[in-house]
Amino acid sequence: MAISENEFTRLAQLASFSLDSDQSSSLHGQLSAILASIAPLHQVDTTEITRMAHPPSHQHANRLRLRDDSARPTASVQARDALMENAPATADGLFLVPTVIE
Repeated sequence: MAISENEFTRLAQLASFSLDSDQSSSLHGQLSAILASIAPLHQVDTTEITRMAHPPSHQHANRLRLRDDSARPTASVQARDALMENAPATADGLFLVPTVIE
C-alpha cells in the first residue's frame, strides 16, 4: 500500500512536522515501506473470528484492569510516603503538578 505525496504532506502538516525535501522524501519512503509490510494483514480471513468489545476481558487475570478506580486509604503515613517516593514533587501527602489553567 503506497501513500501519495499529497497524503504524506497532509500527514506532516497535521503532525506539525517541518521537513526539508530530503527529509520528506526519506520519511515518505519509510512510511510507504511500513504500510507495505502491514498490507498482508488485510488478506487474513477473519470471517470465523468473533469480535469482542473488550478483548482482554475474556481472561480472568486481565479483568482486574477494568475494575472501578476508587481511592483507598494507606495503612500509615510511612506507607504513603513510600508510595510517593518517585513523585517529582509532593507536599503533605499530595502530588504537586504545574498549573494548567491560564
